[in-house]
Amino acid sequence: MKNSLFKSIIILIIGGLISKLLGMIIKIILTRSISAYTLGTYMMLTPTILLIINLSGFGIPTAISKLVSDKNYNNKKIIISNISIEIIIMIILFIIAPYLSNNLLKNKELYLGIISIALLIPFTTISSIIKSYLFGKNKVFPITLSNILEQVTKLLIYLYYLPIIKYKSTKYIIVFLITTNIFVEIIEIIIMLLFLPKNIDIRKRDFIPNLYYIKSSLSISIPNTASSLISSIGMFLEPIILTNHLHYIGYTNKYITYNYGIINGYVIPLILLPSFFNTSISSALLPRVSKDYSVNNIKGVKRKLKLSLLLTILIGFTTTIIIVLIPKLLLRFIYHTELGVNYLRILSPIFFIYYLSLPLQVTLEAINKSKINLKCTLFSTIIRVLSLFILSYFRIGFYSLIISTYLNIIYTTIYLYLKIIKYLS
Repeated sequence: MKNSLFKSIIILIIGGLISKLLGMIIKIILTRSISAYTLGTYMMLTPTILLIINLSGFGIPTAISKLVSDKNYNNKKIIISNISIEIIIMIILFIIAPYLSNNLLKNKELYLGIISIALLIPFTTISSIIKSYLFGKNKVFPITLSNILEQVTKLLIYLYYLPIIKYKSTKYIIVFLITTNIFVEIIEIIIMLLFLPKNIDIRKRDFIPNLYYIKSSLSISIPNTASSLISSIGMFLEPIILTNHLHYIGYTNKYITYNYGIINGYVIPLILLPSFFNTSISSALLPRVSKDYSVNNIKGVKRKLKLSLLLTILIGFTTTIIIVLIPKLLLRFIYHTELGVNYLRILSPIFFIYYLSLPLQVTLEAINKSKINLKCTLFSTIIRVLSLFILSYFRIGFYSLIISTYLNIIYTTIYLYLKIIKYLS
């Protein structure tokens, strides 16, 4: 089992490395092709994209990934008993798009982008469900392959169409960036479908909802969905609070959009560049820890958690040191700019702590403590939003966002660590 876990981690890390390198190339092409203002406008919409995707998924992918690793559950009934609500979310999004763009985000150029998000929902939901099934069955190669081909497809689309679309207005560029994801999700779905069992026998009785399976899925998905939803709401409120409060105390819309674009378009993506290591470790950890816990193998759970934390510390510490020492070089090399150097130096150390929270969250989900993650997310989001709300009036510009990020990450990691000690002692 230990060798199997390590093998899965290696496959996911290698695939993640390739995907990240391709993603970095895509990011370079994108940031050099569009203006800082257009990038900032797109970043203003990104929290909305995450919020809508989390709402439409309803946390079912995580439930599937956990339950299919348990031999006591029928895989067909697990998937069929979970019905997506993305159509309802799409309709709501179409209705509220004008108010969201004009009144909350105060930017009419985001309207078509919000409509495009609605069209993306079914594809992201289907993709995440298939991916979660494969994770639950410890089939990481098809996931890795689909991720790589997804990035290759996006790279080819950008190379061909960005030189054409970059001369269009901001709203059309944003529509292009969002709808591109529809095509890459289709590619990912096709690739993963090729690796699903060929001899699946689906009968009429399989379509009859199984209340036990629904209850089991909801016991996992509801806390997970609520957690993701709360986090997404916090991220959704972030640009709204910043835009309205900073504008109220005298900052211009141009300054707000420009700096928000620098932090979320240059700084955060660069800091999160090595995050694929941690995501790979956490993804491989979930089904295996779930299996150990289901047979009361607490020593196995602790051993796998310690291994994942050790790898996370080694990777996080190394990348943090590199970012702190040569931030200008990294920004010039990747984005062909030095904008955001100070933000980068200040934010990178706290994300080393953030990396540690990922395997802790996954372990709590695996041992049926998803409600702990929900409570943690609720309290940390309240801390983030309230601190951002208050600090925005202190005339410290975007350092209010940086301080609130520090408070959020520190609280989250300490809280999760203390809970892990409690439940595995």
